[in-house]
Amino acid sequence: MKMKRSSKMLALLVMIASIITACSSNGNSGNNGSVSEGANNGSGNKVDTGKTVTLNTFISVSPRIEDINTNAVTTYMEKKLNIKFKFDATPSANAKDKKKLILASGDYPAVFLSGDFTQAEQIDYGKQGILRPLNDLIDQYGDEIKRAFTEDKDLKDAITAPDGNIYSLPHINDCFHCWYSQKLWINKTWLDKLGLKMPTTTDEYFEVLKAFKTQDPNGNGKADEVPLSGAFNTWHGIPSNFLMNAFIYDNDEDFFYLKDGKVQLAANQPEWREGLTYINKLFSEGLIDKEAFTQNVDQMAQVGNQEGDNVIGSVTAGHIGMAFSLAEGQNRHKEYVTVPPLTGPGGVAYAGYYKAYGNGQFAITNKASEEEAIAAIKMADYMYSEEHAIMNEYGLEGNFWEKAPDGEKDVHGNPAKYSLKPKYWDITTTSNDTWDQMGITRRTREIRESWTAPADMFSQQGYEFRLFTETANNYENKQPEETFPLTIFMDENDAKETIMLRTQINEYIRSNMAQFVTGSKQLTDSEWDSYVKGFDGLNLAHYLDIYQKAYDSKKQ
Repeated sequence: MKMKRSSKMLALLVMIASIITACSSNGNSGNNGSVSEGANNGSGNKVDTGKTVTLNTFISVSPRIEDINTNAVTTYMEKKLNIKFKFDATPSANAKDKKKLILASGDYPAVFLSGDFTQAEQIDYGKQGILRPLNDLIDQYGDEIKRAFTEDKDLKDAITAPDGNIYSLPHINDCFHCWYSQKLWINKTWLDKLGLKMPTTTDEYFEVLKAFKTQDPNGNGKADEVPLSGAFNTWHGIPSNFLMNAFIYDNDEDFFYLKDGKVQLAANQPEWREGLTYINKLFSEGLIDKEAFTQNVDQMAQVGNQEGDNVIGSVTAGHIGMAFSLAEGQNRHKEYVTVPPLTGPGGVAYAGYYKAYGNGQFAITNKASEEEAIAAIKMADYMYSEEHAIMNEYGLEGNFWEKAPDGEKDVHGNPAKYSLKPKYWDITTTSNDTWDQMGITRRTREIRESWTAPADMFSQQGYEFRLFTETANNYENKQPEETFPLTIFMDENDAKETIMLRTQINEYIRSNMAQFVTGSKQLTDSEWDSYVKGFDGLNLAHYLDIYQKAYDSKKQ
């Protein structure tokens, strides 16, 4: 693909990524969602009329924001909540390093809105007294936060540290299609042309891939088709992880599966070997792109969007826009639909599941006075309201969005609450009208799915609806009955130890998977036994014991 087209596509992908931001977590905050001057904060806590409280606030700033200080959402909240932000605004690219630096130096602000605090950090900074427990403040001022606890039964437990304290609040984004973002997309046009049915088993998929390779589905008389493509180090782009779920559960995050309440590693089980054997068969017969384990998403997209004939038969990607341009006039992406989880020889057919609350973003430090702490928790409580969920992402009512006109329906066929205006899709660079999902919000499924469903799900405007539909049709509730939580609190020392062990173990799994699939390692008994034995040197048994203890503690 030409460089000019590549840069245009990258800009479009940035916009699309802001629409489908993956994945965090959960019900309805209960107000009418309109953003109008002079309203209460949606939590029942009326805005104070006393002096303005200045909040020194750390925030990670999206590159799409022109000026956080003069931003329309900033000024709206300042007026509404009688506060004044004094931002330590940091580009998102280096926010994590900046956070650690200022905390180590002691020169940190009263409030974090983009703290990205891991569970281990929350415990550590909480014990040091740097992060203030929020429990009492929530009890007194957190109406919206308590509403979230009531409507989402798992939330409070998930963010409560082992000592009983809540040190941080997450950004909650109930992105349904992100919960099931391990997807396989297939060229339906090619299936129809070759008279093939949608594959449902690993054997059927093998036959489809062979047909894509040998029967010239793009009709150019050349053997240039790539039956299955993917990309390394991107949002569920490696083909082997989707395919492994036809043999044993593989989420490519921790490689855990639960059996009778016991935490097990999938990657040293006989079923894992069976999966590797199948995937190696596809690779050895030229059915998987030889670049799928080394190319990045941009390189994958260059192939997908190259001039001339389309060559990709199927691709693993969290969303099809990773492989093909979604720009108006670029229609190649419309040829693709998702493949449900394939059933393997043992009857297994799992979907990867990624619902989680993520790291803590909002926190109050010991630099805050009592007055500042109260103002901060009221601000956080407002940010969990439906009003702020809409405004943060789409700005004030009347500019990019409006209340849905009568007769418009949402994705469930119910009367829609909100409708996007066409001008929203004209944002291609920066804007000062929204917060672009910075800070915290509580974007529940009810809020996300209450917008007008566009008539054409294959248009830019219909992309979110398309992802919702594909997920609901093919992946929802197809994960194992019980999955290990992606984030979990544990003892401080255990948390520090598992960080090191997890990095080593996951790298060992991924490296060996690639070697077994590509044939640089053979799946002989001796090679497999040596691979399994290698986990002993990585202290796997101790690693699983730590997670088992944390899991058992969570269930009590």
